[in-house]
Amino acid sequence: MAHSLVQLSKFLSLVLRHDPARIGLRLDAAGWVDVDELVEKANTAGTPLSRALVLRIVETSDKQRFALCPEQRRIRANQGHSVAVELGLSPVVPPEGLYHGTAVRFLASILATGLSPRSRQHVHLSPDLETATRVGRRHGEPVVLRVAARALHDTGQAFFCAENGVWLTSSVPARYLRVIQPGESP
Repeated sequence: MAHSLVQLSKFLSLVLRHDPARIGLRLDAAGWVDVDELVEKANTAGTPLSRALVLRIVETSDKQRFALCPEQRRIRANQGHSVAVELGLSPVVPPEGLYHGTAVRFLASILATGLSPRSRQHVHLSPDLETATRVGRRHGEPVVLRVAARALHDTGQAFFCAENGVWLTSSVPARYLRVIQPGESP
């Protein structure tokens, strides 16, 4: 059975973000793993993968979920881990506003309790309304929240920007959130 690039990308997300042990992988402290070891263990576990396919997935991913080291010997997920890794990102000052896309069905809960990382290490925020809308659409009828990121940062909360442009923070209290109405400019 042939696997599509989308299926293989989802497989890489699973083993590099959430469950490396599923195929006997061990991520280093920063989330890196040897590409050849990944390929070997994926094939042994029944997922046909090659170095060329891994490189193609990384190069063609519109979401830029993965990074290769400069020598292309190691790979890791850029963010989204539920397993403990230290990405080595330095705190940065965020823009005034960032965005979080979600589904309408989650809105009441989020407005009551704020955003939390749940099973992941960080809350993920988008730099623009369009990206946040796409993210929200993956979960159902989309709704976008504007995060008063600079105001939250000014309280001492750290923000990080992953290699693929996704902003990360530990949580967002509800008072820093505002619903963006359809057609409203951010």
